[in-house]
Amino acid sequence: MFKTMKFTPKNEDAVSPVIGVILMVSITVILAAVIAAFVFGMSGNITKTKVVSASINRPNQSMIVATYSGGQDAATLIGLNFTVNGQPAILGVTVPSGTAFVGSTPSPNNGGLVLNGDTSIPVGTSVYLMAPLTSNFIITGAFSDGTTQIILQGAL
Repeated sequence: MFKTMKFTPKNEDAVSPVIGVILMVSITVILAAVIAAFVFGMSGNITKTKVVSASINRPNQSMIVATYSGGQDAATLIGLNFTVNGQPAILGVTVPSGTAFVGSTPSPNNGGLVLNGDTSIPVGTSVYLMAPLTSNFIITGAFSDGTTQIILQGAL
């Protein structure tokens, strides 16, 4: 004869609807935040970082040489400021012959600032700085739009 089959319903509800709702709510919140940022002007305070570079090496125990290497924004760099161990750098007066200085000849009184007026500093310009062994240095660039930015920072 016939046997009766017993049917037991199983709960096969997936988690997919819950995850779908959470994702939709998340996307809506993120989209609202981005729109609010533009509407209320929060994105207007972001400044563009300039892309320029410099390198440092030590030819002897009392001096370091900073060389400007250029970069995408090289045409807008009009000045370099050098600090060694938190103090304005003293530009080396005794340097190899044939060294080009931007602006004026070096002097201990100029605080490590090398300016080239309103024209860009030539790529490859080297500046000799007095620096004892294990010195911390910072090279800051001044740009034609009035902004300043740290170009290189480290110890040597």
